[in-house]
Amino acid sequence: MGKGEFSGRNMQKKRKKMRWLSKRWKRKKLKLWAKYSVLGKAPLGKGIVLEKKTLEQKQPHSGLIKCVKVQLIKNGRVATAFAPRNGAINYIDEHDEVVIDGLGGSQRGQMGSIPGVRFKVIKVNNTDLQMLRKGKKEKPRR
Repeated sequence: MGKGEFSGRNMQKKRKKMRWLSKRWKRKKLKLWAKYSVLGKAPLGKGIVLEKKTLEQKQPHSGLIKCVKVQLIKNGRVATAFAPRNGAINYIDEHDEVVIDGLGGSQRGQMGSIPGVRFKVIKVNNTDLQMLRKGKKEKPRR
C-alpha cells in the first residue's frame, strides 16, 4: 500500500502496471480473440462443408468425435466444427451450408478432450440441427 497523504497517484500507477500481469485482462485489452479467431468479432459464422471426418479424443478418454471441415464464406478461412449429439453427422453432407458457433471453452479455446476443435455446428441449410435430429423438420434439398 502507498503511504502518506499524496500517495493516490502512485497507487493508481502501480495498479495499472500490475494489470498487465493478469492473463485474462491482457487478452481482453489486446483483443486477441478478434485477431486470432476464425470468426473475427462475430459470434456466428456461415460456411460450406468441405469434408466430414472423425477425430480421436485426447487422453484419458477414448472414442471418435464426428467433425466437419468448414470453409467460411466471409473470409475463406477453414475451421473444424463439431457435430453435437448422437446421429447429428448423418444430417450434414458435403457442400451443405452450415452455421457454426463457438464451443465455449475457456478463452475461446477448445473444450474438454476434443483436440483443436473450437466450434460446433448449429444449423444446416438454415434449419436447426437439433430439429433435424429429433425428426421435427426435414432438411431442405438444394
